[in-house]
Amino acid sequence: MEKIKIGYAPTRRSIFSAPDAIKYRGLTAKRLEELGIDFVDITDINEEGLLYNDEDMYKIAEKFKKEKVDGLFLPHCNFGTEFECARLAKELGVPVLLWGPLDERPEPDGTRLRDTQCGLFATGKVLRRFRIPFTYMTNCRLSDPVFERGLRDFLAVCNVVKTFRNIRILQISTRPFEFWSTMCNEGELLEKFNIQLSPIPMPELTDEMRKAKEEGTEVAEVIRCCKEHMEIQIKENELENVAALKVAMMHLVKKYGCKAAAIQCWNQLQSEIGIMPCAANALMNEEGIPVVCETDIHGAITALLVEAAGMGEKRSFFADWTIRHPDIANGELLQHCGPWPISVAKETPKLTYPLAFDHPGSITAEAKHGQVTLARFDGDNGEYSLLLGNAKGVDGPKGMGTYLWVEVENIKRLEAKIVEGPYIHHCVGIHENVVPVLYEACKYLGIKADLYDPIEEDVKAYLRGE
Repeated sequence: MEKIKIGYAPTRRSIFSAPDAIKYRGLTAKRLEELGIDFVDITDINEEGLLYNDEDMYKIAEKFKKEKVDGLFLPHCNFGTEFECARLAKELGVPVLLWGPLDERPEPDGTRLRDTQCGLFATGKVLRRFRIPFTYMTNCRLSDPVFERGLRDFLAVCNVVKTFRNIRILQISTRPFEFWSTMCNEGELLEKFNIQLSPIPMPELTDEMRKAKEEGTEVAEVIRCCKEHMEIQIKENELENVAALKVAMMHLVKKYGCKAAAIQCWNQLQSEIGIMPCAANALMNEEGIPVVCETDIHGAITALLVEAAGMGEKRSFFADWTIRHPDIANGELLQHCGPWPISVAKETPKLTYPLAFDHPGSITAEAKHGQVTLARFDGDNGEYSLLLGNAKGVDGPKGMGTYLWVEVENIKRLEAKIVEGPYIHHCVGIHENVVPVLYEACKYLGIKADLYDPIEEDVKAYLRGE
């Protein structure tokens, strides 16, 4: 995962203490350095290293654009110059973090040095007038734990936005005929969100597999990796096809400059290469390149967003909502034929045959339990949203493929939400609570954050620092 870089533009207003503003400019920069935050400073723009006039604002904007910052941090070191903050944010078009250090006790004579909180109120209003979405980190001290947490979350939000604005997906063949639910509007995705598809026909994939086998080295390494991390229950020539498919997909992802792929996983592929692609998908997923089933473009988009929210530190898994838990009232089975990354499994995965097909190439393994975030980017009729919520892994009957029984707060409410749409039976999970980050990111993506449980006030409270 690329490191996120933010533009650091502390601001002041002339009628309040300039020395105190300069003091907090330095203290805040020092705290960013202590936290290992990658930031671009403006100490070369003026002697104070502060934003407060038009002339410097344009110089700052030019510098930040040249440095390709992913977000803008606007610490109010005293009241701040709200219109310069808004103008700079408008110039850059990146996520904005608004914050100021907590004001001290007034002087004995009643003098107040900064009035930071008051300035934050003013800047928030002007940003709204400019129609600039922004993230607010509560008025707090630099040493408060909420300061670090807020910054880390903002970096993750920037990562989601950066990812979303630069998506290109390798589409391997058309969607399976039966899967009308996974159809997408390619033109609309491009026009609305700059999401690009790189479609290729099935023979291009099989040609790349043939080349991989002829070269041999990469295929041999994948076979070795499979034998080291999986229990192999398929024939050697079938394992070679799994490895060649993985190598071929990686080559094509790189060739077309993509960050994820969606594959027509059945049934023409089996006629061509004699295997299911599930295990090859799992190997790609383990390397941080999500590959989803049934040519589900929206599913691939979801996987990229979810992993970006987790800063690329954990792998996601692409799943079907399938059946209710037989014993737990709000339980549900998340399952797919076997494409989940190995690091998600709580047991040694078996490379075997899938539940519903006769061809080999699937993984069977139960996933780890614990808290998970479940999400689904989807849309129809020109409107898009991101379904979001939490669940926890629970015990349940043994399954085939890659699977995880989960418990949610209210399965009937969730079921209705999915059926009534715009969602389908596919979702993406990750073993981390990234709901607040994804919720906050949606304001910058131009899509609706759609929580399947009534937790919006809890999410907002977390983002406020409560």
